[in-house]
Amino acid sequence: MRLLEEKIKSNGQVISERVLKVDSFLNHQIDPKLMLEIGKEFAKVFSGEGITKIVTIESSGIAPAVMAGLYMDVPVIFARKRKSLTLVDELLTATVHSFTKNETNEISISKKYVNDSDRVLIIDDFLANGEAALGLVEVVRQSGALVVGIGIVIEKSFQPGAQKLQDLGLRVESLARIASLSNGEVTFIDEKVEELIK
Repeated sequence: MRLLEEKIKSNGQVISERVLKVDSFLNHQIDPKLMLEIGKEFAKVFSGEGITKIVTIESSGIAPAVMAGLYMDVPVIFARKRKSLTLVDELLTATVHSFTKNETNEISISKKYVNDSDRVLIIDDFLANGEAALGLVEVVRQSGALVVGIGIVIEKSFQPGAQKLQDLGLRVESLARIASLSNGEVTFIDEKVEELIK
């Protein structure tokens, strides 16, 4: 998605060869117009799949998931990372480790919002090692629902997450695929291909 790639190039900050900071438009401050376009793109990419629910994880996956839900006209459920006094009965849970934050959380959603008649799209902001997405897949499968696909805003393709998910037979669609963060620069997969053609 060219608009997203341009935003990453202009506003993203490469912290290291593995870490990209996009808190000016995605995971701290949110650019609503960009999120709207991201939601529209996910709706287009997954059209015809009969999606009935979108599942994401708090908190950075919520904005793109809600915009996709708006275009697809389906509810959005977000998995909580922390216990809540109001979310205690009949929970679907999985354990997820975040390498960026160096913490492990038990994520949970209520059984009453996802069931075996649902066709679920999972959406998340980043895909690196795939831990969050795998946790969401586990939670959705516990409900008996079908995971139709996984929509990712930014994929770090040089890390194993996408391959792990594809090896499980899951459809992964990423709107921006980063080939490298070397030398403080963001290089996208399509740029790598263009370089090879020249």
